[in-house]
Amino acid sequence: MKFLIQRVKSASVSVDFDEIGRIDEGCLVFVGVSENDSEAIADRMIDKLVKLRIFEDEQGKTNLSISDAGGKYLIVSQFTLYADVKKCNRPSFVSAGNPALAEKLYDYVISTLRDKGFEVEHGSFGADMKVSLVNDGPFTIIMDSDELWPGR
Repeated sequence: MKFLIQRVKSASVSVDFDEIGRIDEGCLVFVGVSENDSEAIADRMIDKLVKLRIFEDEQGKTNLSISDAGGKYLIVSQFTLYADVKKCNRPSFVSAGNPALAEKLYDYVISTLRDKGFEVEHGSFGADMKVSLVNDGPFTIIMDSDELWPGR
């Protein structure tokens, strides 16, 4: 599982010109799912996500988590995080999880964050979405479960 996390001042997602999700300060998180992912892996990724200290304290140091900063999440599915361009110029997406698994785990991430008490907005799985954001920093982090927990 991969999370591309962007600390934002604001972010929104639209489908067919209709805004379906919007946050002010918080994190825009693009979620990519591989065929080897599970709820157990999602739980580990979510635990790491909510504990990330990427918001600034009074001294301007990144010492605060999203809970400390009072931020929200905007979660957007993005299978292209599993693009493979090693052999050619046209990306291959064979490492991305099948849509049924990916949607299940995407929904699981959203519901788990909500169960933990976070305010969560989200995109529409599989839709052609337009995402707008004001990246704060810019501050962008890639979390990859294969790198965090090799061999799981």
